[in-house]
Amino acid sequence: MTTGGDVFSVRIHGRGGQGAVTAAELLSVAAFAEGRHAQAFPTFGSERTGAPVVAFCRIDERPIRLHEPITHPDALIVQDPTLVHQVDLFAGIGSGGYLVVNTSSTLDALGLGDLALRLDPRRVVTVAATEIAREHVGRPVPNVPLLGAFAALTGQVSLAAVCDAVRERFPAELGEGNVRAAEVAHEQVLEQLRTYADA
Repeated sequence: MTTGGDVFSVRIHGRGGQGAVTAAELLSVAAFAEGRHAQAFPTFGSERTGAPVVAFCRIDERPIRLHEPITHPDALIVQDPTLVHQVDLFAGIGSGGYLVVNTSSTLDALGLGDLALRLDPRRVVTVAATEIAREHVGRPVPNVPLLGAFAALTGQVSLAAVCDAVRERFPAELGEGNVRAAEVAHEQVLEQLRTYADA
């Protein structure tokens, strides 16, 4: 049985149509490609476009036997910050958790300033993933840029592994557009982390 200390658990909150389930699958493929065990699965209330969706990914050095939803994530990816008014997005995340939020606003502007104080600021980043996707992919689907951001923030998977998983999943120009979106978000997060380091 996998112990809680080794497995890295990711919970992704989004809305139907934003690619949360695909994000979890891509993350598991990226981790697997780097020689680790990984598992991805969704939970659906309603599968309507715009309805809240949660997807999960576990990454470990050893085979993963758990199949329950993740209640205490090591990292949260929030694809749509308006969910904060509908869902307890931050349930179970500890003070050492990682947080990636798709927004061009500050956490204070979103009403999440208290949460930011509870977490290590060096583990909290915001990325305007929807805008990045619209520019590079031509569609406002934030999932892949957020994976680029996640890779930069946590180091759990490399950007190269994310890009390979994206190319494997999406054909030709759609794949390359998503790769560019992941690269842009990755670089933006590295820049945020450099700012923290210099502070």
